[in-house]
Amino acid sequence: MLTTPDCDTVASAGLSAGNLPPPTANPECDAVARLARAHFGVAAALITISDAQGQRLQAADGVLPNALPPDLFSRNLEVGKALDTVVVIPDTRDDPRLCVDRQGLAVRWPRFFATCALTDADGPHLGALCLMDDAFRTFDEGQRAFLRELATLAAQALGRARKETALRDRVATLEAGQELTTLALTGSGTGVWDRNAVTGEIHYSPAWKAILGYEPHELSNRIEDAYLRLHPDDLEHVQATMQAHFESRTDSYAVEHRIRCKDGTYKWICSRGKVVSRDRDGRARRMVGTTTDITALRDTAAQLQQTIDLITNLTDEVPGLVFQYREPVNGCGFFSYASDGIQDIYEVTPEQVAQSAGVVEALIDPRDLAAYRQSLLESAANLTPWRLEYRVRLPQQGLRWRHGDARPQRMPDGSTLWHGFITDSTERKRIEAELHELATIDHLTQLPNRRHFMVQCEAELVRIRRGDSRGAAVLMLDLDHFKALNDRWGHALGDRALSHFAELLRLEARAGDIVGRVGGEEFAAVLPDSDTEAAIGFGRRVQRRAAETPLIHGDNRIALAVSIGIDRMRVADAGAYQSLDRGDKALYLAKERGRNRIEIYRE
Repeated sequence: MLTTPDCDTVASAGLSAGNLPPPTANPECDAVARLARAHFGVAAALITISDAQGQRLQAADGVLPNALPPDLFSRNLEVGKALDTVVVIPDTRDDPRLCVDRQGLAVRWPRFFATCALTDADGPHLGALCLMDDAFRTFDEGQRAFLRELATLAAQALGRARKETALRDRVATLEAGQELTTLALTGSGTGVWDRNAVTGEIHYSPAWKAILGYEPHELSNRIEDAYLRLHPDDLEHVQATMQAHFESRTDSYAVEHRIRCKDGTYKWICSRGKVVSRDRDGRARRMVGTTTDITALRDTAAQLQQTIDLITNLTDEVPGLVFQYREPVNGCGFFSYASDGIQDIYEVTPEQVAQSAGVVEALIDPRDLAAYRQSLLESAANLTPWRLEYRVRLPQQGLRWRHGDARPQRMPDGSTLWHGFITDSTERKRIEAELHELATIDHLTQLPNRRHFMVQCEAELVRIRRGDSRGAAVLMLDLDHFKALNDRWGHALGDRALSHFAELLRLEARAGDIVGRVGGEEFAAVLPDSDTEAAIGFGRRVQRRAAETPLIHGDNRIALAVSIGIDRMRVADAGAYQSLDRGDKALYLAKERGRNRIEIYRE
């Protein structure tokens, strides 16, 4: 249990979790806490906020400690130390940061403690994502990376909450009165509409009319007038979306578009609806829906929608199997109870597994069957919890991931009985892969981003130090006159130019070469087992490709030029960054001497 004996005191900035006000509602942070606890299998996961008022609980899942854990990151910031974003303490009894006295009483914590700093996109420290468990455990690099990714999601959610709070505060400062009331209702409310598809009439609620600044008695009920209020650029899309739903080609109607208000200005709205009545031939008769003003959210809609979709996928309920599984001392295991969810999890019925679990074992992927059997043997022998993630191959669903969690119990006849739950973890596995890709790939060029590129470079430097490589050449590449290209043709073409050049680099690189985008228009390449001459040849081929493969923009052919600086990784380098710095100096010299040329670093 994550509690402390009565004789002990658990303190964090002098505040007990039991005495704190309830956390501020934030569904995204709640979802991250639930995901963190489920993914790492710990007893508790919580998100804290640190600010001028102290430390507060934002979200939690599991059994809470008696008090908030200390913020190990704010102290580093106060003394100007570099911030280590992840701290893992396998055994808190051995860590002096958690062994303190308060009013003469020793502080005691759950044995395992891991935490990751929450940092705002602009840099300020926000708080921490913490994991606690009573068992000794460690984290590998993959677990640390996933903890950082979850902390990034939580920090983004907190950042959006701050912006939304600031927006509400600005509204609250407006003058009181009827105008403020109207603005508040139309700014945050949702209106309802009801359309008769046969007569063409559409009726609006007062709140709907207020969104556009109309009084309840204003606006006609004619659909023709409704279409006149749509922005001309959105009219065709709205009508096509509506017609698709009328013809049952979509399950519902949902569209974002601009609409003209009473004062002649346009607002962005989101309308959702559904046909609730059709005639015998399937033709729509009546459709109802809602309209919400999304003008204030439009600027951040793309980023927010991506996060909402992700959190929705993580928190959606999935079919699960509640079960009792019995394994006799001598005999075949069987499910003494299985809920109907077994039909989704294994595509079999409870009756099929009531006598023997062999039908389930036949569905487990051969790569995981040995681990599945061994995990049950160890759980039965030691009466330890059974936890396993494994693959199954099902006749209809194909290859799927399953996550099992159960507690064993020794029965009087010597058999072992497990009570547990099995869920579909396929979607989480997919999301983990996407999160890993988002953390390592530059979205514009699809090349490794700077962080992932540096990780690969450090690995290559280790190979050189071990003698597994003859050395590696380093090239720093920068598109010439990129700012002028942006200024003349626009940022959209600038983005195309970066993507175009990245593809040229990919075409020239060998299978083992390391290529990445390390800055705005700056790229880098590391050529393992290559010398300076090979690097010069690589650079010249890239320059030739850039010149011979212009960017097409209308009737214009825009040739790209690139300046290149070259150096080599050295055994004496403290880190890969040193060879990149030397290459950068050579690149600067290439720029200084006229651009579109190659320079080699000279001591």
